[in-house]
Amino acid sequence: MLKVNHVTKKYKKEKACDDVTFFLPEGGIHVLLGPNGAGKSTIIKCIIGFLKYQGEITINELNNKTVEAKRIIGYMPEIPSLYPNLTVDEHMEFVARAYRLENYTDYKNELLERFELADKKKKFGDELSKGMQQKLSLCCALLPKPALLIMDEPMIGLDPHAIKELKKMMNEMKNNGQSLFVSTHIIDSMDQLWDHAIIMQKGQVKGNVTREQLSQMGKTLEEVFFEITEGLSGEDMSEDAPSGEEAANV
Repeated sequence: MLKVNHVTKKYKKEKACDDVTFFLPEGGIHVLLGPNGAGKSTIIKCIIGFLKYQGEITINELNNKTVEAKRIIGYMPEIPSLYPNLTVDEHMEFVARAYRLENYTDYKNELLERFELADKKKKFGDELSKGMQQKLSLCCALLPKPALLIMDEPMIGLDPHAIKELKKMMNEMKNNGQSLFVSTHIIDSMDQLWDHAIIMQKGQVKGNVTREQLSQMGKTLEEVFFEITEGLSGEDMSEDAPSGEEAANV
């Protein structure tokens, strides 16, 4: 599904991402963890195609910057970026036209209903609270039913109902064979959801593990996270990758 192969991103002389390589197989919920400044948002922006970088990124064997690749990606940024002069409904229509969607109206209305925006259809983007902006950003990302949904800190700013609905939708997408890639520094928020975790520190991948692997080791994701990021064990788990990761190194 997603191959990130030896990606480096520099800001002047500083490396925000340093030779980052990992593979996400099709399907499942993959999480990207790391302390502030670890390079999580930078690698996500490279995947989306917002930043120039050295290396290679492909999605279903397509270069990530091609139109064909972008059509199978949904993206929810950490900070919502809405159009102040478009209403809630117009934002959804804009996304539908950009992706050339057909027969989407019922699903659009379902999303707005589930995230309590149905009665806000005529409100402009700059009239919404921060939480509502976050929910609209999420609905826009979900509308195309993407093969790969990428979310950067999706639960920050959401109310309890929206968090519950988002978790339900994540499981629904997983059961439907879709892939989700979620960047967060709140490990507890993904505790019952994740299948595969990538842990970054100082711009590098230091951990690449599955839930099954940690279960066999008798460890929790939180324990491994702190072992890696705070040096409690000195162990580098970046080679423990899910089946298929070898393809990212080709």
